[in-house]
Amino acid sequence: MVQTTEENWTTVIKPRTGLFEVNLKEIWDYRDLLTLFVKRTITVQYKQTILGPLWWLIQPALTVIMYMVVFGGIAGIPTDGIPQPLFYLGGVCMWQYFSSCLTGTSNTFVSNSGIFGKVYFPRLIMPLATVTSNLVRFGIQLGLFIIVYVYYAIVGQAPSPNWYLLLFPLLVLMMAGLALGFGIIISSMTTKYRDLQVLFSFVVQLWMYATPIVYPLSRVAGKQKWGFDVADIMCLNPVTPVIETFKYGALSAGEFVGWGWLAYSFIVMLVLLAIGILIFNKVQKSFMDTV
Repeated sequence: MVQTTEENWTTVIKPRTGLFEVNLKEIWDYRDLLTLFVKRTITVQYKQTILGPLWWLIQPALTVIMYMVVFGGIAGIPTDGIPQPLFYLGGVCMWQYFSSCLTGTSNTFVSNSGIFGKVYFPRLIMPLATVTSNLVRFGIQLGLFIIVYVYYAIVGQAPSPNWYLLLFPLLVLMMAGLALGFGIIISSMTTKYRDLQVLFSFVVQLWMYATPIVYPLSRVAGKQKWGFDVADIMCLNPVTPVIETFKYGALSAGEFVGWGWLAYSFIVMLVLLAIGILIFNKVQKSFMDTV
């Protein structure tokens, strides 16, 4: 008599049938791997360095000092009456989180091709790990912003925050979503066209100056270009409403851009994520042949 035993499979790998298909349960099942990649990213980034994670504080501090000298001192660009260190630091913290997530996710396929070619796991784990690990650095830099704010509060020069600051978790989520959407689109394209990496790094540098980081949006409000308000043109950049809302909520800098522009940024984020997932699912099937 032949005895048969029932086989129970814990993981079944099947081809994706839908371009917009995202197996959230599978990603949740690999949450331990996500945590491992987050720890690896944080550890490796400053391994064998003298100051280690202190660079996360030194980098924005030196950037703010440079902005104070160049834009606040030499160029004389006003900061809406906000102390320069606070004004610049608020924008720098938000922008560096966005740009770090963007550049990190844009290299997902190329920088992790060795791992992807050896073992199976949900490929979206890697860009999600990049966004999450940068969130740790963002939290540390935000702590520096709070320390500077407390100092100005003690000396009586700190601006009063308003209730729009309660939108902060949503603003961080939008920054992460925009970076993730843009990043996975670029990552999918660079598997075939490597020179896009060089072009994209240049675009990110220019993108910062198209965002009100070193100058207030009120500086260009009311000015006309091609028959439109320059401030409205700049708000077409989906990062602008997010950063301006944070500055207005935390520092009462300028004026609230409006719910319409904030909704616009949120919709752009959703569209980018949808397009990114579509392209990502299509490219991941054959990227090992071209990467």
